[in-house]
Amino acid sequence: MLLVSAAGAALAQPILRTIPADSKRGVMSPVQGMTVEIDGKRIELAAGAQIRDDRNMILVPTALPRDAKVKYQLDPDGKLRRAWILSPQEAAQPDPKK
Repeated sequence: MLLVSAAGAALAQPILRTIPADSKRGVMSPVQGMTVEIDGKRIELAAGAQIRDDRNMILVPTALPRDAKVKYQLDPDGKLRRAWILSPQEAAQPDPKK
């Protein structure tokens, strides 16, 4: 019984993840295929791009919810390299001062 309680408590813990400090904040929606829209601008996904949900699971672009609050990074060509859908707690935190 103690093992079941410990497992339940472990599942209730928030996911701790590190999002790079230089990531930009935006609102992302799916468009079509390998294209998303961030803050009204269409952006192609880079080869090997990753979009992670608020549980840190990888999403395919078509599973991206509309108007998702995200932090993201672009590659040198301006294509989306990585994006993290923010949990309500992460979205409420201010960006670090630069």
